[in-house]
Amino acid sequence: MDDIMTAVADFFEDVSAVVWGPFVLIPLLFGVGLVLTVRLRGLQFRKLGVALRLGLITRRDEGAEDGDVSQFQALTTALAATVGTGNIVGVATAIAIGGPGALFWMWVTGLVGMASKYTEAFLGVYYRRTDAAGEKSGGPQYYLRRGIRGPLGAILALFFTIAAIIASFGIGNIAQGNSIATNLDRSFGIEPWVTGLVLSLFALLVLVGGIKSIGRVTAGFVPVMIVFYVAGALFILATNVTELPAALALVFTDAFTGTAATGGFIGSTIIIAVQLGAARGMFSNESGMGSAAIAAAAAKTSHPVRQGLVSMTQTFIDTIIVVSCTGLVIITTGAWDLGEDNAATMTGTAFASGLPGGWGHYVVTIALVMFASSTILGWAYYGERCVERLVGRGGVMPYRIIFSVVVYLGCTVSLDAVWNFSDVMNGLMAIPNLIGLLLLSGLVARETKRYLDNDPRLTATTEEVRAFAPHAFADDDDALPRR
Repeated sequence: MDDIMTAVADFFEDVSAVVWGPFVLIPLLFGVGLVLTVRLRGLQFRKLGVALRLGLITRRDEGAEDGDVSQFQALTTALAATVGTGNIVGVATAIAIGGPGALFWMWVTGLVGMASKYTEAFLGVYYRRTDAAGEKSGGPQYYLRRGIRGPLGAILALFFTIAAIIASFGIGNIAQGNSIATNLDRSFGIEPWVTGLVLSLFALLVLVGGIKSIGRVTAGFVPVMIVFYVAGALFILATNVTELPAALALVFTDAFTGTAATGGFIGSTIIIAVQLGAARGMFSNESGMGSAAIAAAAAKTSHPVRQGLVSMTQTFIDTIIVVSCTGLVIITTGAWDLGEDNAATMTGTAFASGLPGGWGHYVVTIALVMFASSTILGWAYYGERCVERLVGRGGVMPYRIIFSVVVYLGCTVSLDAVWNFSDVMNGLMAIPNLIGLLLLSGLVARETKRYLDNDPRLTATTEEVRAFAPHAFADDDDALPRR
């Protein structure tokens, strides 16, 4: 059995190396992000402030009733799915293998990815439909089919839908549950089967209520978990403030030179730093994967631009804030030098050495449990929307039950191949979505300019939006709009 699992792990590692190699996803990810950044005229930099205000302070689009959850709840659902083990274990793995320079490439992935995240969220809302239960359903599984003429759109949509359903059991389920159970067992001695039972029942209870239940839970849960973790990281960085300039210099220089082996670290080349930074960056913020567009489509909003901007802040919060905190804590405390074999516990070691009293490891464990638990909920919603698109509303409840059962299995079975499997499925989701974003970029750029020319500060009421943008959403047919 061990030989079989080793062979499976090696297989997915080889496939991941191709998908995330220098000739497939990395140029596509950066290239599409750069094209969208240019076509949207640096939207992620120009409108970040008003987007954060709308998403985190205003929180809802007053007067907009067409949707299932508020803009804030749609944002926290997407954040729940993205702020997970990738922010703790994934960052540590990238730095352990790719060196401190991998953090720089995670930043780059995040910054250009904000344009991708905006575009996919815009399209998710623009092309959303109402399902048989009266709930909004949208995402790449819809906008690839409805926005791109002919068989190409249908093929891309089907490819994404199947990949997303499979990925929901990897990145959004088994990987998260396994991390939760392993860390609770290591830190508190809680048996994995107990963790699996509790987590599985929790997931089922929340998921049965659909997006409204998920939105209520994530709206209260996600802000607390992010503040809890970031506060601990900022305390460590404050106590190690003298090490911060050298750490930042190392990140930037290593991004273009690679790092020689020191201590337990095996050394890296530039391509490894780029590859690991991009892969783990996407694993963390999911920009370009299309998944967040599914949550955005459920939002009550008067115009796709408004929800697109709110969704864009998800990548900023995830990568520029949470990932940066993890990476800089690992580097300033010297934990990055422990080597690849200690990547799973590297962040915990960094926090334990940086916080007084030796309880830093427990902070990381609690944060990881919260992060991973919320990720399970977010990805369950992504998966069920794709199931609904593939087989109809009747497949949603069976999917929820199976998903909850697999949560238990993820907690109780050790699967070393899961991380490589997740990287592969992330890539297979991203490829059709990124192609679609590129093909539909003209539509998005045109409609974005039209909206922001009338409401640059995002202060217009729903009535005002309807007056200057009466056709804010695609018609119910599958016709291709003028681009």
